[in-house]
Amino acid sequence: MQCSTPVNAMRLAQLGPYPPPNGGVQTNLVAIRQYLEARGDSCVAVNLTRFLGRAPGVYYPSNAWELARLLLRLRVDILHLHFGGHLSQRLLGLALFCTLLPGRKTVLTLHSGGYPSSPAGKTAGRWTLRGFIFRRLDGLIAVNAEIAALFRKFGVRPDRIRTILPFSMIPPEASTPLPENLRRFVAEHKPLLLTVGLLEPEYGLPLQIDTLEDILARFPSAGLVIAGSGSLEQQLRARIDSKSYRDHILLYGDLPREATLATMRDSDVLLRTTLYDGDSVSVREALYLGTPVIATDNGMRPQGVRLIPAGECERLRDAVFEALSGGRRRSEPVAGGQENIRAVVELYKELLGQQPTQKSAEVAPTPPV
Repeated sequence: MQCSTPVNAMRLAQLGPYPPPNGGVQTNLVAIRQYLEARGDSCVAVNLTRFLGRAPGVYYPSNAWELARLLLRLRVDILHLHFGGHLSQRLLGLALFCTLLPGRKTVLTLHSGGYPSSPAGKTAGRWTLRGFIFRRLDGLIAVNAEIAALFRKFGVRPDRIRTILPFSMIPPEASTPLPENLRRFVAEHKPLLLTVGLLEPEYGLPLQIDTLEDILARFPSAGLVIAGSGSLEQQLRARIDSKSYRDHILLYGDLPREATLATMRDSDVLLRTTLYDGDSVSVREALYLGTPVIATDNGMRPQGVRLIPAGECERLRDAVFEALSGGRRRSEPVAGGQENIRAVVELYKELLGQQPTQKSAEVAPTPPV
């Protein structure tokens, strides 16, 4: 049930990629919006991708001119930008434009956990265009300590930086229905391996498909579900069809959020074999649900993940065998799962001069190095 509108209700716009597909950035954006609306705040979303949908309360500008006109007429207190991947000139221009709009605060979450170590990230400096734009923002959210340090290299004041994980979780209902073909596959394949992400080269999906052959030698009923969409869909389908064990792999496509979490909860292992990755939301979701996780070592995985080097079938196979050796041992969540979203809302309230409702380590100002 939606809360009655509070006296100091906030008006916000979340700008970034809106589902589908359901990647980590999209998940975080939607979670913030849903949390704000449940509080009684007003929150619209502005999709920044080429996908044109019809979700209620979501704007789909088709070009930069339409986006500029929309932002000029939106009556909001805060514009929250969600950027992932490469910081293009187009995105930087959008951030600068938002800071020029009167009467509004601008917040940016940089979701690209690997950006600090990228060639572009290594050129960070105060006297750069990026530094100039970042210093104009009212608040910056880093999804890990490396990005927080990057913001400081750009000359951003530490009191404007928050380190907040892009993770929130409301566990799925026990009765959450699955699409019929997925339900059958899950029922017929044990142990069940799951991967959630995009069908793109950096996700290392051929490795999982090839390694399943060795896994089936020990676990003849094993199955692999690949959830997500992307440019490699046809190539991956062809690769799967070429295998004698094709019936043990389900390339499903995009799954609704609740069905994704329900499948993750019921899986025996989550795989994250990326070649390039940041702080994966799906990894943290699986750990929260008590599902063992095997992921390539990118230097920023949370505690409890089995780490493997990128691109090695034997190491992935052995890690799967190890994860399955003692049977599934579920761990109970240690918190409510919404702490990080509440931390974002506390930042909003601070920027608008409202009284905070909590003290959280997640929203403490990032100290200078």
